[in-house]
Amino acid sequence: MIQQLKRIFPSLILYNEHEYYPPDTYKWFITNNKDIIGIEEKELTIKENNILDTFLQPYSIQFPPPTSEEVEWRKIINGEKMQIKALPKTYRFVYFIFKHNQISPIKFKESMETLFYNSIPILWENENEGILIEEISNLTEEWVSYEQIIDVLMSDLYVKINFLVGPSMTSIDFASTHYKTLIDSARTTFTDTEKQVISFTEALPYLLIDQMEEPFQEELISLILKECRSDEDLLREILTFFQCNLNVSVAAKELHMHRNSLQYRLDKFFDKTGIDLREFHQAFTVYLTILVNMHREV
Repeated sequence: MIQQLKRIFPSLILYNEHEYYPPDTYKWFITNNKDIIGIEEKELTIKENNILDTFLQPYSIQFPPPTSEEVEWRKIINGEKMQIKALPKTYRFVYFIFKHNQISPIKFKESMETLFYNSIPILWENENEGILIEEISNLTEEWVSYEQIIDVLMSDLYVKINFLVGPSMTSIDFASTHYKTLIDSARTTFTDTEKQVISFTEALPYLLIDQMEEPFQEELISLILKECRSDEDLLREILTFFQCNLNVSVAAKELHMHRNSLQYRLDKFFDKTGIDLREFHQAFTVYLTILVNMHREV
């Protein structure tokens, strides 16, 4: 169908093939195969538009007009030899995703600019997923807390959102590669974690797990967790212990347990596996294995 329409309407484009933001001079439709196509409005007569409305579903794409800075960043991401006029000393990419139809791209951008107190470049992958480009121009500036942003979005706009915060960068030489890596990493990570904000370094174990073959995952669980693999409460307590930087007192408070009770549970794991969770390398192995176990249950 698309090729036939293309012969009639040469301006026809597929939404997911379009390099930049969908132009506002296009009329958009969804085909029976769920492809989103656009045809330049000036190419459509009233009669043709009515016919298309009959057998195709009209579709509205509402992106904010790209700023000049966003256009320059998009060219860099696409591998073009461009230079931003006032390149920040440091920047980082921050992946975000929220559920379909929770908030429009225009409203989301307005909210971000309010929270950042100025314009922030946003490169959209689709209507609910994209990359924020956070910039720092001097040493006195600080990175934004995305935990706080989530609280504001949830309380004011009732929007549930996830962020994967990339590492700070000082050169655009590898910006294109890093952009694609961050998006792929985030899509993998958020299938395995319920955390709403995660850093790129925190995401690495999930990326390693995704590369593991299933037989190796099973062997790892059997060798490391042994009979504890089925004790969900114990594994949850150990994971909390790790997330609290191996601090028993803090973890016990987080779990609403007495410190001695948690210590007894950790000692129980040692008795059954011979692994000392206070030793970093052993603790990391157990942490990774628990994540593998959780990954297999998803």
